[in-house]
Parts: sequence; C-alpha cells; structure tokens
Amino acid sequence: MQELLLSDYNIQSIYSTDSFLQTNSKLISKNNVPVIEVKSEELEAAGTFQTNKAALALAKIKENIPQTIEKGEYAIILDDIRDPGNFGTILRIADWYGIRKVVVSLSCVDLYNPKVINASMGSFARVNVHSTDLPYFMRKNPGPYYGTYMDGDDVNTIQFYDQGYIIIGNESNGIDHLLSDLVDYRIAIPRYGRAESLNAGVATAIICDNLRRSIAP
Repeated sequence: MQELLLSDYNIQSIYSTDSFLQTNSKLISKNNVPVIEVKSEELEAAGTFQTNKAALALAKIKENIPQTIEKGEYAIILDDIRDPGNFGTILRIADWYGIRKVVVSLSCVDLYNPKVINASMGSFARVNVHSTDLPYFMRKNPGPYYGTYMDGDDVNTIQFYDQGYIIIGNESNGIDHLLSDLVDYRIAIPRYGRAESLNAGVATAIICDNLRRSIAP
C-alpha cells in the first residue's frame, strides 16, 4: 500500500484499518485521498489475501502508454509470459536492477492480475508496463535487441551496448519465431547440470545481473 501511495497512480479511495491509518496518516493526507475506516474482516472479504490488517485502495488503471528507451537505458520485453507469478517476479527483478520500462506482448498475462501484483511486491508501482504488438514495436523502434535462447552466445562473455532491450520468451516455447528475425543478438545462460530449463524469473535475474556488470562504469 505504501508503494501505491508513493506512486503516480490516481488513487480514488482507501479502505483502512485504524492501525494502518494511524501509522500512515501523513502519507495518506499528503495524497488527499478519501479514507473509509473498516475492520480487518471486511478487508479480507473484499480482497484476495487470507489476512489483511492494513488497507485496500481503489485506483485507476494507467493508460497503455508506449515505453521506448532513451540514451543509456535498458528495457525488458516479455513475449507471451503466461504465469502471473513469473510476470510479477520479473517486475520485481526489473525494479531491483533499475530497469523502469517493460514491454509485453498482447498475449501476456494481465498486469493487474492479483497474482502479478502480489508477486511484484510493490514493484508494479515503480515499473512502467506497455502492452503492444511486439513485431510492430520492434520494427518501429531501433534496438539493439538481445533475445534469450538455449543455443545463443554465453551471456557471461557478452559485452552489452550501453542501451537496448532484453527479450524473455514464453515459459514453454521461448521467443516467437516472428520476433527471431528482429533479434540482433542471441544470448544464452550456459548449463552445467542436467536441468532442462530455467524459470523465466530466474533467467531474467541472471541476464540483468550480467547486463549491469557489463555496462557498469
């Protein structure tokens, strides 16, 4: 809730327990948002958490504003990520590594799925997400585009440019073939054991860590 209050979301109203209101009164009053005091049982009945002794907020969904990179910036592209836990975790990872823009395919799970919001641990309020047709987006916006593949170049040896896009593919099928011709660099996380694949969130974290070490001043 604090992340939402500190974000640029348009909050319409807050439903809060007395204890949350007392603890966050200055932050709430700064946002000039109507507050309705309720009991924790009412919050639990209205929301998706089994227990909620804090608050719920009613906020407007943001406009689907295009997200393109500026000089010295990276963004993550998600192609057909279906698992809400993966999506939310990737938003959290992007936030951790200072990546503020995520572009997703039209087939990705909805940003406002409760499981996405929960898994993001508040990062959804700090990372801007744009849903669009990815082939059109990639043709329109210059890269470079780094796509994750099983047979790509070892990410540990890649020297990333100072700006670009990282593409994470579908959990089962990887990056769609319609995007492959638009990918500038195929990168891979080397496998040393016998596991068939990595979770999309784990793979994103490894790629982002290599990215940051590669372009660090």
